[in-house]
This record gives sequence, structure tokens and C-alpha cells, in this order.
Amino acid sequence: MNYKRIIPDAITSCNLICGSIAVFLATQGAFLWAFVFILGGAFFDFFDGLSARALKAPSPIGVQLDSLADDITFGLAPSMMLFCWLKPILGWWAGLALIMAAFSALRLAKFNVDERQHESFIGLATPANAIFWGGICCLPYSVLAYDWMAWVAIGLSLVSCFLLNAEIPFFSFKSFKKDKLTIILFLVGCLILIGYCIWKAVATKHIEFGLFSGTACIVWYVILNLLLACIKKK
Repeated sequence: MNYKRIIPDAITSCNLICGSIAVFLATQGAFLWAFVFILGGAFFDFFDGLSARALKAPSPIGVQLDSLADDITFGLAPSMMLFCWLKPILGWWAGLALIMAAFSALRLAKFNVDERQHESFIGLATPANAIFWGGICCLPYSVLAYDWMAWVAIGLSLVSCFLLNAEIPFFSFKSFKKDKLTIILFLVGCLILIGYCIWKAVATKHIEFGLFSGTACIVWYVILNLLLACIKKK
């Protein structure tokens, strides 16, 4: 038995545990803490693959465990956050938000068998989608002052389902050498957005606006990749 494999698998399990806690916290209405545990899961998700490569201990089981953990943390948890956030307004119609968990699972399954996604992504990555929704669900209920705004959120969740599985290339930090200028442009935009959101959070004394910086960065990420995809087609 290769005991080195235990370390990355244990880190992946920490990701899954974070996701499970996030799901529970979402059902309790503790959206801020649920988002914190989703971010914790993202931290462990980054280091499980890194540790596997550093220890030269990759395994087929580790790959499958990683996807299972990711579906809980970045699929079910944000979907449950959105469901619980919208349920006081939409009732059980808010259950439509859970469709996103199924499409997240489909996206992860495709990733495991798609040989084109070693250095970049085809479709929006599930952690990015989870960060987008985590930031939104931490906003105060005042943003849902009108019922139709809750339906807009449901519509956006369906857009997420499309982006997760669309045949659209998305750059990754693994492709820094190839996409250096694009990634630098992305990071500069992120710094501006994060700075503005933090300023807004301090000015209004609402930490939620600081957390929304992640959502803003993901929107910028999607827009930038869509623009690049259009330019390449031309």
C-alpha cells in the first residue's frame, strides 16, 4: 500500500467535510458561515492535487474522490444556499435552484473523461460557480425587495447550468505561460473589483459587500472568457 496517497485523500476528505457543513449551515440560514466553509473547501481542493503531485502519489481513487467532494462543496452546497435563500419568497418553487447541483455533477463527470482540460477548462469550473453564488446568497434580503428579483436569481441559476457544461474555453492559472497577458488583465480587474467591494463594505459597515467581491470577480472572469471566445471565432 502506498501510504503517501493517504495525505492527498485526507485533504480531499476535508474538502468534502467542509461542503457537508456548508450544506447544513445553509439549511439553518447561516449563509455567511456556509460560504466560509465553501471557501475552506476550495482551499483544500487546491492543495489535494498539489500534494498528490508533490508526493508523486496520484491515484484513480483520488480522482474520483475529488469529484465527489467537489460536487458536495461546489455543487450541492451553493445550490442549497440559493434554495434556502429564496424559499421565504418563492416557497417550494425555490427548489428549482437545486437543478444546479445536478448540472455541477454532470460538469465534474465530463471533466474526468475530457482530455482537453488538463491545463484549461471547457465550461465554467464548479468552484468558480460556487463562489459566484456564495457571494450573492450572503447579500441582505433587501436586494430581494421585489418577488421578480427572486425569479431573476432562478433564471441566473439556469444560466449557470448552461455555462458549467457549455463548450466554451475558460483559461486556468495552469495555463499562465500560454495565457499570460489574459491572466494579468484578469488579475488587474479583480484587484479593482475587490478594492471597490471592500471600500463599499467599510463605508456601509456591511461585510456582505466584501464577500460579494468574489461574485464580481467571477462575473469578470466569465465576461473576459466569453469575449475571448468571440474574438477567436472571428
